[in-house]
Amino acid sequence: MKLSIRKEPPAPTLGKRGEMAARAYLTAQGYKILEKNYRVPIGEIDAVCEKAGRIVFVEVKTRSGERFGAPEESVHAFKQRKLLRLAEWYLKDKRLGDVSVSFAVVAVVMGPGTPVPKIRLIENAFGA
Repeated sequence: MKLSIRKEPPAPTLGKRGEMAARAYLTAQGYKILEKNYRVPIGEIDAVCEKAGRIVFVEVKTRSGERFGAPEESVHAFKQRKLLRLAEWYLKDKRLGDVSVSFAVVAVVMGPGTPVPKIRLIENAFGA
């Protein structure tokens, strides 16, 4: 068996492409991206942003279609609790005391043959 060395980097996954589209959309909406893919032992925050003096923790959900429901529907109660714990970790890690925070969900639909992704921003998606 002959192995070949891949000369090109692998194409980004659907999820990574969705995250890139979401960050571009957030920037266009006036958000400043502070962190992307903030990883700690208990999980990952897709994006941490700042807008109007508020820290916004963003969950990005990407789907190739809406046949089985909208992407944002997968941010259920368990995921929301996990995002709350991740946000607490981030605030402690960055030594941010009394700051205003919110949570947003960016739903991205980018199917095959769809040149422009469909993006929905749900601000204040759930409370702390």
